[in-house]
Amino acid sequence: MKKKMSMGIIVGNRGFFPDHLAKTGREEIIRVLETAGIEAVVLGPEDSKYGAVETREEAKKCAALFASRKKDLDGVIVTLPNFGDERAVAETLRLSELDVPVLIQATPDQSVRMSIQDRRDSFCGKMSVCNNLAQYGIPYSLTTLHTERLDSAEFAKDLEWFGGVCRVVKGLRNLRVGAIGARPTAFNTVRYSEKLLEAYGISVETVDLSEIFGRAQRLKDSDDSVRQKLQAIRNYIPTQGVSAEALLKMARLATVIESWMKEADLQISAVQCWTSIEEYYGIVPCSVMSMMSDALLPSACEVDICGTIGMYALQLASGTPSALLDWNNNYGDDPDKAVCFHCSNLPKSFFQNVRMDFQEIIAGAVGKENSYGTCVGRIRPGPMTYLRLSTNDLEGDICGYLGEGTFTEDPVDTFGGYGVVEIPDMQDLLRFICENGFEHHVAANLSSVADMVHEALSNYLDWDMYWHE
Repeated sequence: MKKKMSMGIIVGNRGFFPDHLAKTGREEIIRVLETAGIEAVVLGPEDSKYGAVETREEAKKCAALFASRKKDLDGVIVTLPNFGDERAVAETLRLSELDVPVLIQATPDQSVRMSIQDRRDSFCGKMSVCNNLAQYGIPYSLTTLHTERLDSAEFAKDLEWFGGVCRVVKGLRNLRVGAIGARPTAFNTVRYSEKLLEAYGISVETVDLSEIFGRAQRLKDSDDSVRQKLQAIRNYIPTQGVSAEALLKMARLATVIESWMKEADLQISAVQCWTSIEEYYGIVPCSVMSMMSDALLPSACEVDICGTIGMYALQLASGTPSALLDWNNNYGDDPDKAVCFHCSNLPKSFFQNVRMDFQEIIAGAVGKENSYGTCVGRIRPGPMTYLRLSTNDLEGDICGYLGEGTFTEDPVDTFGGYGVVEIPDMQDLLRFICENGFEHHVAANLSSVADMVHEALSNYLDWDMYWHE
């Protein structure tokens, strides 16, 4: 569920332009945000002329207001009902020290109202504001059209987009990730740098599998928390054919992981799985992880920390669950299609139909009786956004790629969690992945939010992102 957002509003004004436009512009943006369910944090007419910002003193007042609401504000919208004072806008943002996304909106003139009493000149003023923000080193975002009416369909769409940008930026800053177990030896592909993540405000909290197993084994099957979790599992996914013992093990594991994440104040996680959990605990954790992801607590396998951060970024933009998939198979001779697969812990909402079963790949090594808990089914058709993030230790930065495609209804008969994806110019994307040494895992979300995510990661977090448009 998307939380109600709060936006700081800077209403631009300039004395030798019609300032009655600042008055009506302030009233209009408050009205538009209210309709969208967004709180407007803005100066009142008692604080400055018409509640707009023109002088340095007014910039200081607005900055103080924003600073007092620093924990609440998701972003700032600069609205230019007339030319506006570009220095006052830049100084407000500098003095507030907010470090949040900024959207610049300019209201268009009407060709029949171009007299000195009604001419806005915000078309020109927007360029001056952007020029000053660039000089001050303050990143900002633009509306789709250079000028847009606040009550237009275009601005409504841009406002929704900007909200997604703000959620991604705010959600990734000060993020805490749980690493449950060590990276599987065979998966060098999921190596990452904790120090680079920490430099961007993302902390990783580790726990050994032995501690998780120890806590789970101390729980009794009759404990209320275990019984409640067992019922939650049965309500979540069909479990026919799965032993009661395996389901109780899942319930104990889920109870422990949920408790540990609350204790450590963690939002997302990644789990070791192969093959320690199967050999020494006797289940696969897929259904447990699927339930977490479906509840908007994304969980990735093979301790793919960057993978689960990618899942979370997509979830923040869309408000819906994400999955971690393999770019796994070609689809016949079609160069723009591939089979995406995992074995699998996809959230239930990803599937057309889903059931719990044993994990066919790992069963050969650990025995069928130790491999129950996987989620089996086909991904439902529709739009998808994909994202891969990686820490580039040699360059000392975070990089990635993203884009959009479609899960199709093309026939495919396999196991695990799977779907056929179609991506325009996919061969170019695959070449980019291989030439730049990216991992075989990719985060996916059943939405179209690449533009939001790219703006957040590239413009505001300054990560090196490739957008496969």
